[in-house]
Amino acid sequence: MKAVIIIPTYNEKGNIEKLINILEEEIFPQIKNHDMNILVADDNSPDGTAEQAGVLAKKWKNIDITVGEKRGLGAAYVRAMTYAVEKMNADVMFEMDADLQHDPKKIPDFLKKIDEGYDMAIGTRYSGGGSIPQNWPIQRKMFSVFGNLLVRTILLKFSIHDWTGGYRALKKEVFLREKEELNSFKGYTFQVSFLNKAVRDGFKIAEVPFHFEDRTLGDSKIAPISYIIDLLKYVIAASIKEKLFGPFGKFLVVGGTGFVIQAIILRVLVELFRYDPTAANLLGAVVAIFSNYNLNNLWTFKSEKFVGISQYLWKMLNFYATSAIGVIIIQAGIIFLGDTFLGKKYYFIYFIFGTAILLVYNFTVYRFIIWRKKPHK
Repeated sequence: MKAVIIIPTYNEKGNIEKLINILEEEIFPQIKNHDMNILVADDNSPDGTAEQAGVLAKKWKNIDITVGEKRGLGAAYVRAMTYAVEKMNADVMFEMDADLQHDPKKIPDFLKKIDEGYDMAIGTRYSGGGSIPQNWPIQRKMFSVFGNLLVRTILLKFSIHDWTGGYRALKKEVFLREKEELNSFKGYTFQVSFLNKAVRDGFKIAEVPFHFEDRTLGDSKIAPISYIIDLLKYVIAASIKEKLFGPFGKFLVVGGTGFVIQAIILRVLVELFRYDPTAANLLGAVVAIFSNYNLNNLWTFKSEKFVGISQYLWKMLNFYATSAIGVIIIQAGIIFLGDTFLGKKYYFIYFIFGTAILLVYNFTVYRFIIWRKKPHK
């Protein structure tokens, strides 16, 4: 595969030569099964970074340069990745800083993850032996560690440990799938939004631990206050959108429809036909489960929906089986216990309480068993 190391630069003349020399002389010779290339994405650096890269491109023929307006890190990466795919025929692209804070020796580890079938490999400073500089002031350590923890908590995605880092490798398919949604993220929020969208769309993601080095030349480009504000705006908005309009929000609508169906059948059978509340609840559940299965298949989890008749019927059987466990043990069980120890007078309250607990059980089973996400090929 053709791999392109993308290095975004702005006033990095002092670092770019040092990094490229390390890549060309020490790292690339170790990699035998990939065609290694470099793309310098410069934002019109006034210090002559692009010119310095041009000198190096004459020495090594696997170096390309793209120059554009200074519009932020995200815009630079979108421009560069587009160039890498269209002009360089890249299969794999790396995000890598020019300031040597990202350990070049880890590049083979990223490629190994891609070779193993992962769509994206992200460098992590917070798990598996990854680390940040010991000499950082306590405030900066707290900003780094708690910033990542905050992102993970708001998004409720804890399997990935480093959301804000910028050392990554990804297949071109990931970028092409998410490109249109990335154009609005110009700054550092690009990193979090890109990763979040890749997770949302089911791409297979691995982590590569590394030690984050402190910058020795030049100044950091991050503006902490504006970065925090932009990041919080994004993760809060993304979390709300996913919960309200994502699978869980749709699941609540479908579940609400099923609840109304079951509640009507329950009340009619108990109030008009004098059925036992536990038995009436089970009959209503049979109809509600059928409704829930079809609505979830066609709408909530439509990207994983079942289309063939045999698959449809087999999964419906599984759906009824898992739903029946919840209805009988959780919902009907709570109604039965309430009727037995507190009296049948409050049967509808027991029904509502049992349904609330059943809701959590159902979404977990439906999302991770019935309509589990299929990894991208």
